[in-house]
Amino acid sequence: MNVLENVAPLEDFLRLRLISGLTPRPKVAAKKGLPNSLYGVHIIIDNTVVAMGRVVGDGALNFEVVDVAVDPQYQGQGLGRLIMEHIMRYLKINASEGAYITLLADVPALYKKFGFILSRPECEGMHWEPGV
Repeated sequence: MNVLENVAPLEDFLRLRLISGLTPRPKVAAKKGLPNSLYGVHIIIDNTVVAMGRVVGDGALNFEVVDVAVDPQYQGQGLGRLIMEHIMRYLKINASEGAYITLLADVPALYKKFGFILSRPECEGMHWEPGV
C-alpha cells in the first residue's frame, strides 16, 4: 500500500467517485478543478487507486473537505480513516485559528471521529447547482 500526498489522477478521481456512490463529476470540470486543490491524498494498492480525498478553499479562512471516497472492494479496512488522518494533519498545520472547515458528510460517523459536528441548529448546509 502506498499513500501519496497529492490529488488522485483525473481518471481515477472520476472512477472512484462513481463506484463509491458519490455524485459523478464532468470530466472537463474535474480536469480544470483538480489542479486548484489545496491538498490531496490517495492510496494505491496493487497499482490501483483505491481511496482518495481532497481539501479545497482559500488556504486561510475557508477549507472544505471533499471527495473522500473508497473503492467498495476496500471499504471497511480503515482506508477512509487513513485518508482523513492525512487530511486532518494538513488542516492542523495550515488552517489558521478561526478558520472555517466544512464538509458534506455522506458517512457522518467517519467525520465525527475526527471532531466534526453537525451544524444544525446554528446554521443549515445548503448548495446550488448551475443549470438546475
